[in-house]
Order: sequence, then C-alpha cells, then structure tokens
Amino acid sequence: MSFTSEKVISDKSFFAKKIAVYAAFTKMRLASLVVLSAVLGYLIGADNYQLTDILVLSLGGFLVTGSSNAFNQIMEKDLDALMNRTKNRPLPTNRLNLIEGYWFASIIGLAGILLLWFYFGALAGILATLALGMYVLIYTPLKRISPIAVFAGAFPGAIPPMLGWVAATGHFGLEAGLLFLTQFFWQFPHFWAIAWKIDEDYRKAGFYLLPLKSGKNKLSALIIFAYTLFMIPVSVLPFLFGHIGVLGLATLIVLDIIFLIPALQLLQKQDDKAALKLMFASFIYLLGMQIIWWIDKI
Repeated sequence: MSFTSEKVISDKSFFAKKIAVYAAFTKMRLASLVVLSAVLGYLIGADNYQLTDILVLSLGGFLVTGSSNAFNQIMEKDLDALMNRTKNRPLPTNRLNLIEGYWFASIIGLAGILLLWFYFGALAGILATLALGMYVLIYTPLKRISPIAVFAGAFPGAIPPMLGWVAATGHFGLEAGLLFLTQFFWQFPHFWAIAWKIDEDYRKAGFYLLPLKSGKNKLSALIIFAYTLFMIPVSVLPFLFGHIGVLGLATLIVLDIIFLIPALQLLQKQDDKAALKLMFASFIYLLGMQIIWWIDKI
C-alpha cells in the first residue's frame, strides 16, 4: 500500500471518529426525537406543508438541541465521569477537548437560533433561545439541588412541538398552547421512569431526580402514577377545543390506557422492570398522540 493510500485511510478514520465524537456530544439520537416532535408540531399547524420548511426546521432544531446537550455535558464533565451510563462520553474520556467543546456548542447553538429566527421569524427564534437558555442555565444546575429540576426542565422540553406549530403558522395560538401543555405534563412520568431506572447511578453524581429525594419508594411511585393518570384529562383538551374529532379522542384514550398500565404496575411492584415499561410506553404515547392529532386534522 502506498503512502498516499495510507494517508487517505488515516484521514477517513480520523474523520469518522470525529463525527462519532460529535454525535455523542450532541446526543444525536435524543436530538432526533426532539426534532421529530417539532416536525409533527409543524405538520399539525400547517395547512400546506413545504419540504423546505421541514428541512430547515429539522436542521435548526437539531443544532439548538445538540447545543443544549453539549453544554449540559460541558457543565457536568466531572459528574459524568462518576456514572456508569455517562463515563464514556467524549469529555470524561478526553476524546474531545473542553475548549473545542465550548466553541462547537456555542457555534451550533447560535447557528440554529439564527437559522430559525431569519427563516421562520422572530417568534420561532425566541422560542429556540428560550429552550436553549432554560435547559442550560436553569434545568442543568438544578439537577443537583432539588427534584424541582424536572419541573424546570419540562418548560424547555415542551417547546419543540409549539415551535414547530409557530414555524408553520407564523404566530402563537391555542393549538400551539395545547401542544405545549400536553408535552409539558407528559415529561413528568416519562422522565421519572428514566430516573427510577437509573436512580443509583444518578446518586453517584448527586442527582436527585425522582419526585422525592428519598428515592424509589411507594410515595414516589404514587406521584408518578398520579401524573400519568392526569394525562387522561389533558388528552381530552384537543377534543374539547375542536382540534380533533371523536375517533381521534377515542384513539387517544386507548393510548392513555397503554400509558397508564405500566404506571400502575410501578405503583404495585416498585421495580425497575415496570419503570422501563413505563419509559417505552411514554415514547409510544407522545409520538402516537401527535401523529393521531395530525392525521385527524387531514
């Protein structure tokens, strides 16, 4: 093999490794789910959707979400090294320089906000800025202080579908508010299910993200069940305000039941298996709810 060929292979290998590092740094899979939620919000709001709009929304949303995730890892670099699930991230393993990480997170965050701002308008840009700022400056520091961090994090976490709706319409409206409200309350059982499953790991870094600092117990499970149960009246709101029909409502109620069953199992058994089932059910619920909302509209 020639020296040139070896250099090309080496360059390709370096490039591939760098891409993998940045994918982990931005939590690409998680960011993709957030972007999907924004796109579904756009589809619900759009009378005639444009492929260019969807592509720009996806790119801008990914840049902002990736920046949020990257800044989170920068702020928790030393804490990530303490937990099994995060100790192999780019910063604790020194696969990414901290200064390079700062620059990367800053550039993609600013690029995402400007892209959304100038393409969709100031309201979309402001929502993106709020999502990034609240996640990094409020939610992330609170994680080691109080379980109220989940409440604080639910605000930026509920912005994506609302941002998508605003991107489609150019203004704020009741439907955007309902999308925000649904995703806001959905996050409590969703995130608490994750926190239950990895509570021991979280505690190594001083994170107390279950409803109670006392951790995995009957009362925490009861609170998780209560919030999951509350999703039933929340899911009725789009019907009451005329945004979905009877068939859409009936389908949402079925999703509510699918969501509620593992929450009830968690209350009864208080084990990690039930928490894992609740986590997966929460993904099915959110995506199913937004898809049903969109299909019912068209």
